[in-house]
Amino acid sequence: MKVTTPIKVRYQETDQMGVVYHANYLIWFEIGRTAFIEELGFKYHEMEAEGVVSPVIDAKIQFKQPIRYGDDAFVETWVQSYNGIRTTYGYKILDKDKNTAVTGETQHVIVKKDSFRPLSLKKKFPKWHHAYQSALEGYEE
Repeated sequence: MKVTTPIKVRYQETDQMGVVYHANYLIWFEIGRTAFIEELGFKYHEMEAEGVVSPVIDAKIQFKQPIRYGDDAFVETWVQSYNGIRTTYGYKILDKDKNTAVTGETQHVIVKKDSFRPLSLKKKFPKWHHAYQSALEGYEE
């Protein structure tokens, strides 16, 4: 399962060269990840209401070609791997012609908000667990 989210490049997201500043791609990853989770029927704020957050524990990003101010871009997001505890999301940023500009991944766990004690997604949120398993099984590169 992949979810594609449109992004309109804003001036404030670019550097002096008119190219999207590299750190903004991580924000776009978050936009894509949130849309992916919502497509599964869930919302981050519901998890947070139960005192649970999902920090990034690893991030990787590869730059292929620039995206510029005024361009239309698209974030493709999918579950790359999932084991009941850790979730790795994959991302592709595409330009308007569907050329790959950026690829990357972020790895997440869930933890108690007050103590950052790790939790099992499988045990704490079994519906999310099943949805992630289904999304992963449906993914083909």
